[in-house]
Amino acid sequence: MAKVPFKPGTLLYPLPVVMVSCGSLEGEKNIITVAWTGTICSDPPMCYISVRKERHSHSIISKSKEFVINLTTEQLAKATDWCGVRSGRDYDKFKEMHLTPGPCQLLKAPLIEECPLNIECRVVEVKELGSHDMFIAEVVAIDAEETLIDKGTGAFQLNHASPLAYSHGKYYGLGEKLGGFGFSVKKKK
Repeated sequence: MAKVPFKPGTLLYPLPVVMVSCGSLEGEKNIITVAWTGTICSDPPMCYISVRKERHSHSIISKSKEFVINLTTEQLAKATDWCGVRSGRDYDKFKEMHLTPGPCQLLKAPLIEECPLNIECRVVEVKELGSHDMFIAEVVAIDAEETLIDKGTGAFQLNHASPLAYSHGKYYGLGEKLGGFGFSVKKKK
């Protein structure tokens, strides 16, 4: 396979694309679309989002020290994109995209009811990185769509919700399953 030099950049794709909700259920609330997100620790469970300082949600999260990562789906692709290109300074994104703000278990921030999984996060550190600040957070609670929990195993089946992925400026659904963790070394019966 021939290789050519390419400029350094953020080409680690695909990524999950999520809608992050912040603020409070009763007061100012907003949604920001984020692809710079991920898991950073299992125990304690921790994740991060990276947000540009000029974004409306940056100041809300900086003050409240909490946010909700709402996993999104193919059916929510339009709302996901719209919430990423419009500012909460100018629009009520919940109202404009017909999304329902719901109560969290432990946070004042709203979750998005239409999303199959909501990850409640409390900020433990903010790292200034250049174009973005990274909000490092502990996962304090999970709100999962009941119909996506396997009744036999108790496993959460996000694949049944048609999750949305982001790759270099475009949104994609996920393809077919190719295997499970450890399938390459599993002994045949």
